[in-house]
Amino acid sequence: MKVTEALKNSSKPYPTFEMLPPLKGKKIDSIYEILDPLMEFKPPFINVTYHSSEYTYKERPNGYLEKVSIRKRPGTVGICASIMYKYKVEAIAHLICGGFSKNETEDALIDLHYIGVKNILVLRGDPPKNERIFKPEVNGHSSAIELLKQIVNINNGIYQEEDLKDGVNTDFCCGVAGYPEKHCEAANLTSDLNFLKNKIDAGAEYIVTQMFFDNKKYFDFLERCWNAGITVPIIPGLKPITARNQITKIPSTFHVDIPEDLYNGIINCKDDKEATRVGIEWTIAQGKELLAHGSPCLHFFTMSHPKPIVEISRALF
Repeated sequence: MKVTEALKNSSKPYPTFEMLPPLKGKKIDSIYEILDPLMEFKPPFINVTYHSSEYTYKERPNGYLEKVSIRKRPGTVGICASIMYKYKVEAIAHLICGGFSKNETEDALIDLHYIGVKNILVLRGDPPKNERIFKPEVNGHSSAIELLKQIVNINNGIYQEEDLKDGVNTDFCCGVAGYPEKHCEAANLTSDLNFLKNKIDAGAEYIVTQMFFDNKKYFDFLERCWNAGITVPIIPGLKPITARNQITKIPSTFHVDIPEDLYNGIINCKDDKEATRVGIEWTIAQGKELLAHGSPCLHFFTMSHPKPIVEISRALF
């Protein structure tokens, strides 16, 4: 089932969950431990993130430094297959530009098509942690819209090999990211919205937002999108705060604001247990307001910690 079909046909709101692949060397069981308690809510989709390689420098015997690529969280395609097989739900594969040439992207798309994945979240991806700007691979994509256009091409049977005849038409439903508080690299809200509208015009069929903690910013974002002619579904992304230090880490990492009331509630907690309680209650309140305003779906960033999401989902669904 495609995301757009589920949103259109569902008789009541539902949650979806996003999870991280396990670190390299860890068992697949770590995924099931996260997802097993979340299956109580019968999510139609599970999002599986993709993480590009990171780089480190190792000293060689001659004293020179060698740049070494490290994949810390491989396995997105295989995890999608495992989730679909075990839980009988759809997996949404995240696909990014970083680390892929166009030919490698095509190979990944073919693999996803073979295992029955119907939905892809199309992202540029962040620069490596130790690099300031995003640099595409040789013969790779520099932006999400370029990656999106390649997926649209393969949906139309157009492959990288120009002389390939009778290539199968895939049928991927593509989503893209939206930023209620704007992408950190965008000059302003208007330019960011223009980039988003271009992705919709290029074939994206739905939007999932970056996490936000102030619903007003989400509602303002919806209005700006509608005024710009964006009519595809826009799914709000939510994450509960679960530690005191997240009120400084989240803004610096994800470039979102923490409302004063939430900040004051967390800063006055004596430990992370109290902070988690405040974060859960805040997210429940957010979710209730979003559902009351007609959101057909709430998307939760689990960050491999299902317990708070279980409590929130029980309060909302």
